[in-house]
Amino acid sequence: MTENTAGTLAYVTAIPAIIFLIMEPYSRNRFVRFHAWQCIFVCGTMILTHIALGFLAALVGGPFLVLLTIPLHVLVSAAACVALIFLAIKANRGQTYKLPVLGDLAEKQANA
Repeated sequence: MTENTAGTLAYVTAIPAIIFLIMEPYSRNRFVRFHAWQCIFVCGTMILTHIALGFLAALVGGPFLVLLTIPLHVLVSAAACVALIFLAIKANRGQTYKLPVLGDLAEKQANA
């Protein structure tokens, strides 16, 4: 499999990204490692945002605020989905597009 294909597949979910970080020869390829780490950071950020929204709604406003935050949960999921599709397209073209904060973290991990 080419590195462009592996970089693209790393954005499917965090599971292929983790597999590419473990499997040889992809675990030694800086391009694939960068995209795998960036996917993991995007997915982790999405999950942490959902948890924070849930706790905030439950602790501050009770059940009514939980219902009001549903659109925010949908927005967070949609934004993550759009970002992963955009990043997969960039990876398929052989480009290394860095997201503002998460891209820097992924680059540090890929070079480690």
